Amino acid sequence: MKNPFSLDESQIQNIEQKFEIKKKLAQAKEKELFDVLEQPMSEEERFALKFLYAYMPLNDLADYDGELFLSHVRTSIEIRNKVPWGNQISDHLFLHFVLPYRVNNENIEDCRGWFFDQIFDRVKNLSMEQAILEINHWCHEKATYIGNDPRTVSPLTLVRTTLGRCGEQSTLAVAALRSLGIPARQCYTPRWAHCDSNHAWVEAYADGTWYFLGACEPEARLNEGWFRAPALRAMLVNTRVPANYPGPEEATLSEMWYTEINVLPTYAESKKVTITVKDEQGAAVQGAKVQFQLYNTAEFFPIATITTDEQGQASLTTGYGDLWIHAVNGNRWGTKKLRVVDASEMEICIVEQSPESGFLEFDMVPPIEQPDSANTGITEEEKQENTRRVQEGAAIRASYEHTFVNQEQAELLAVELDLPSARVWEMLSRARGNSHEIAAYLKEFTPQFGEWALKLLESLNVKDLTDTFRNALEDHLVNASTFASAHEDETFMRYILCPRINTEMIVPFRAFFLSQFTAEEQEQFRQKPVALAQWIADHVEVLENYNYYQGSATPRGSFELRKADRLSVYLLFVAMARSFGIPARLDPSERLPQFMEAGVWKEVTSILVGDMDPVEALSENDGGYIKLHQGEGTTMEYFRNFSIARFDNGVYKTLQYPYGKTDWNGETLEVKSGSYRLTTGTRLSSGTVLIRMHMFTVELGQTIEITPVFREETVELPVLGEIDPQLSLSFLSGATSAAKSLAKDGGMLLAWIEPDREPSKHLIRELRELTAEFEAWGGPISLVISENNRTAAFDPSAYADLPTKTQFAIDANDAGLIQVTGDAEAAQTQSLPLVFVIDQEGQIRYKSAGYKLGIGREALQVIKGVSASVVG
Repeated sequence: MKNPFSLDESQIQNIEQKFEIKKKLAQAKEKELFDVLEQPMSEEERFALKFLYAYMPLNDLADYDGELFLSHVRTSIEIRNKVPWGNQISDHLFLHFVLPYRVNNENIEDCRGWFFDQIFDRVKNLSMEQAILEINHWCHEKATYIGNDPRTVSPLTLVRTTLGRCGEQSTLAVAALRSLGIPARQCYTPRWAHCDSNHAWVEAYADGTWYFLGACEPEARLNEGWFRAPALRAMLVNTRVPANYPGPEEATLSEMWYTEINVLPTYAESKKVTITVKDEQGAAVQGAKVQFQLYNTAEFFPIATITTDEQGQASLTTGYGDLWIHAVNGNRWGTKKLRVVDASEMEICIVEQSPESGFLEFDMVPPIEQPDSANTGITEEEKQENTRRVQEGAAIRASYEHTFVNQEQAELLAVELDLPSARVWEMLSRARGNSHEIAAYLKEFTPQFGEWALKLLESLNVKDLTDTFRNALEDHLVNASTFASAHEDETFMRYILCPRINTEMIVPFRAFFLSQFTAEEQEQFRQKPVALAQWIADHVEVLENYNYYQGSATPRGSFELRKADRLSVYLLFVAMARSFGIPARLDPSERLPQFMEAGVWKEVTSILVGDMDPVEALSENDGGYIKLHQGEGTTMEYFRNFSIARFDNGVYKTLQYPYGKTDWNGETLEVKSGSYRLTTGTRLSSGTVLIRMHMFTVELGQTIEITPVFREETVELPVLGEIDPQLSLSFLSGATSAAKSLAKDGGMLLAWIEPDREPSKHLIRELRELTAEFEAWGGPISLVISENNRTAAFDPSAYADLPTKTQFAIDANDAGLIQVTGDAEAAQTQSLPLVFVIDQEGQIRYKSAGYKLGIGREALQVIKGVSASVVG
């Protein structure tokens, strides 16, 4: 291979070797993927294309073709030659942070040229720093935050729908920056230590320096963002590079197909910790997997998994909080808590053992909260101009959103098609920028298929409606409908008609699979579904460790490549089964493939991965039951304050029941026999979590009854101050009231919010989720918006589902914020949301400032405590 880029000979050889590996791996799709290399192209284009192939994930080899990648390469090189800073970007930066087509686990589209055409005229006369800021304003015009499911939509889908979580916003921003030739990368804190959830943002390179920014959240300068303060408490901030990256940053992982780099020192105090793994004889264990785990969403989540070296050591640069360390090698394992603030080194002995039944209680302490002392010297004029631009961007986005199908149009369509109008509007409102496509689908297919056309939409996740198109919907509706009469409606809709299997993007696959097998073969599969599992096992090779992101290939892609990772093979089985009229699913607890026979679900995992023959696999009966009881005065919420994990191959794997599920009292769970761990956590306002683990064993046919126990927090209700008697709130209703007067009958919740910013949106979501409890309290909730933070995107009617006594107030000139913070300077730097609980006497009993999940629950707990003390 010739070298049009400035790489040394060893790097060239490495790329060539990996390219040949991928070419051999993808022989089944050789023509579709590699024939493009026979086209005339420059050596620069040829090298860049081979570079992409060399590190390409298995799933992308399955799902895309060479024309897409060649177009991407050519456009990227053309852009590098057009942008004014193109000659400032080294080959090293270009290959690793401009050329890559993938940011996260989004579906890939040939969109680089589209982004360039949309943005270039706005940045062509700017410096790189100014261009980064301007591109983020463009992103803000296109999208804002909403929490949703973990599937990452493509940047074009986010532009079309305008709402996405932080992972999607940062995917859009990175794609946009790279499309203007600016090196960019998505940075993640995999999990926060001080509160639940995680966060993603962007780093962009300009004039020799990496800067950070909040995606779709413009600031006046770089290295600004609401997440800067919580990032001071991060335990890891990382990004993955699809290459054997030779950069200056610390490599957390250096795998064959990717490098994970650790950029935590940019954001937080950190130190390097080293875990030494030894066996029973005290000898170092090489090749053990060391999981550095954080408590988050009621489970212990591995933020990094590192393999021990010849000395049995695994190291990680991390923050000053507690970690739960779990080491495993084959059947040997061991686990231990590490308090990073006290130690830099720790030994773990791993032995072959079964988990002991019993209880374990301990605390998980995050890094301490620190003041954000960074000062970028932003002037008042810069702040005002940025505020003006943010409001302008929100208005541009709102104007586009007015082009979506509205409720009146949806009702007219429902009448035309003789469908329930409320259900039609629900589907079209969720589809947002894809609503015209969904409406056209209903109009085309309802006359023939009746209500099943609507039921197909209702079987999907909310996000699916934003990027599923008519060709996919037609494929699933038309080809599934022939099996409707053979099954009960519920079984047919959920396990045959529905194309949603896990978190993959919805694509057509039924007509394709039906064309690959004769009618006789399809009937054989229906009569004996295990034969379908065996056919897949015989024809599709299961490969692991060829993907560097969490996701899956499409069922058709796995079929055509004849190779897939485990999850993709599971999806392939379910997709093919449903295509042939066999009810199938991934089971709800462990996401393993099953088919239904005579009303009973039967698992085929061991057949698909070649571990067991069909007769042995289906004759297994290794199940038992866990029956849960809710203790008096407790609330059980899955993935919020408790979870259940099964011990499998040396590690605990969390069972995947619905997030936030609360109806557990008397629930009986059918599970495999084996060892389990029920974890409960009570998170304190400081971020510390009171942990209780209950380890137990479920034997064959046995029912284990458990009442989860939650360690109790001693709720302190200090008086933090008194609300200013002169503080007056001007509500959107036109009324004006003194805050102290509002609180006199039972207290109040008072908060200053930024409705367009993610931290405040989390608070709003929590208030919605806790509506019933706030209604039971009955006190007023006043949400105050600074006049500067009120944008065209703010629509009070969108908040109708908040507790009844919620009112919005407008704070002109930040007068109220100045009163509660003390002075104008403090008001300018105040992190929002700023939340207070005020008692009947006007005393402040709770305060929270800035980003944190769980504020609503903390405030409610204080409200209950104050109310109880008044009653007492």
